[in-house]
Amino acid sequence: MTKVKICGVRTPENALMVARAGADFIGLNFYPESPRFVEPAVAGEIVARLREGLGASCPKLVGVFVNASAAEVRDIVERVGLDYAQLSGDEPAETAEALAGIAFKSIRPVDVEAALAAAEGLAAAFPQSSDAPSILLDAFNPKLYGGTGETASLRIAAALRAAVPRMMLAGGLNPDNVAERARAVEPWGVDVASGVEAGTPGIKDERAVRAFIQAARQAGS
Repeated sequence: MTKVKICGVRTPENALMVARAGADFIGLNFYPESPRFVEPAVAGEIVARLREGLGASCPKLVGVFVNASAAEVRDIVERVGLDYAQLSGDEPAETAEALAGIAFKSIRPVDVEAALAAAEGLAAAFPQSSDAPSILLDAFNPKLYGGTGETASLRIAAALRAAVPRMMLAGGLNPDNVAERARAVEPWGVDVASGVEAGTPGIKDERAVRAFIQAARQAGS
């Protein structure tokens, strides 16, 4: 069954709604230039509410970082109480390797060759746990680090899907297109941020979240 990550929540109440709707992963964004940025102290409150309210059924909690050092990432992961870190910037493979076991890399390759080269270079740092993605594919954009609403190339996605154990697909997904794209690529998981928002960045719309999760799960079952 396709895993679902809802990324960029900003409040405890919204995070609880997303969790109760059935998300497998919830992403908290620590990139200050993102409209979905949360301070570590706020993220800690969100994590505490989720773990207290949901216990063992709490989704995996992922911190999203852009060009942070391995030491900074590890500090926030431990301080906030996260399960994993997503490296969404231009981090070298060495940063992922320094965070082995807790980090996976997001890539935005321009073509198939670049995608496969990135996967090969990161293979040694892929999380070994079967409940974490090996790599996340987002849409190519030369200036922005994800969250653009642009769709990733299906050709690139299919090639990367065949090359790595657990690929998570992001880029322009929403309740209306996730089923079609999930059937075409058969990713291990899918990731959405703006595609389930009705207005304010970081505040997820419950109807959209539930529709997205249902469509992704039905496509991957």
